[in-house]
Amino acid sequence: MKILVTGAAGFIGAALTHRLLARGDQVIGLDNLNDYYDVNLKIARLDRLKAHENFSFVQASLEDRAAVEALFAKEKPNKVVNLAAQAGVRYSLENPHAYIDANIVGFTNVLEGCRHHEVEHLVYASSSSVYGANTNMPFSVHHNVDHPLSLYAATKKANELMAHTYSHLYQIPTTGLRFFTVYGPWGRPDMALFLFTKSILEGKPIKVFNYGNHRRDFTYVDDIVEGVIRTLDQNAPPNSLWSGDSSDPATSKSPYRVYNIGSNRPVELLRYIEVLEDALGKKAEKELLPLQPGDVPDTYADVDALVEDVDYRPSTSIEEGIGNFVAWYRDFYQV
Repeated sequence: MKILVTGAAGFIGAALTHRLLARGDQVIGLDNLNDYYDVNLKIARLDRLKAHENFSFVQASLEDRAAVEALFAKEKPNKVVNLAAQAGVRYSLENPHAYIDANIVGFTNVLEGCRHHEVEHLVYASSSSVYGANTNMPFSVHHNVDHPLSLYAATKKANELMAHTYSHLYQIPTTGLRFFTVYGPWGRPDMALFLFTKSILEGKPIKVFNYGNHRRDFTYVDDIVEGVIRTLDQNAPPNSLWSGDSSDPATSKSPYRVYNIGSNRPVELLRYIEVLEDALGKKAEKELLPLQPGDVPDTYADVDALVEDVDYRPSTSIEEGIGNFVAWYRDFYQV
């Protein structure tokens, strides 16, 4: 297949693109290479992808309507995976307009591209952040998610609503994937594991929010990629049993689906740090801080729908995943 992957220089986008190329797909990667975090890391990811003859790259922003329209018209991809977005909960308090531009305007341009060029299936990144103020755990795709706690979360919820509208109006199969705290080699420098590793190796204190009482459904990047591929290969079907009298948020009479991809094994942040300390062979100096605005105390994914529909459940332990990250980090940064 010919697959458009937006955010191809990103953490998950690059890992996904590698897998798609390895199985013989043709991939067009789009990324704007912005400086939200170290551009050199993005370029290093891209350099590995450019070694594949079936990979081509376009540097552009999703919110650039003309560029996105031209890309769809030229390439006419069979399927699209939209991973490009302005990420980060805390940054959305500092620069809200970046989230509207990339996550709302940009996603509209992707939907329009799919609409006008007969794309067979759109898979897009949502986030566990959409669960917001929910406390009923594990978080289920069948739960209501109308109380986001950050603008980032609100834009991801909006993406799900926008996708459903296009599935309803134009019969475009769309699948939203709610990612739960992704980590692993080639990860994002603004994420906890990266920040902790850098600080511990440099002998600096690490900032531990909510006094370490967070629980997170840490999900290894390879598990995320496998979930993306399995859902990509199975176009979202309509649910013939869906009823507006008792509506299920995860399905529809239209070709629309939403799934959680999480490890289904929440881990306390302090335990996560312990495993990292063991992998590094060095103890962390912890600066314990209160819960930050926009953050949620706990995440825990119910992945039954993913298991039932595509026969997949994430399985990588944090011991294995963190060990792989530390090995990559030491090699990449020559530490």
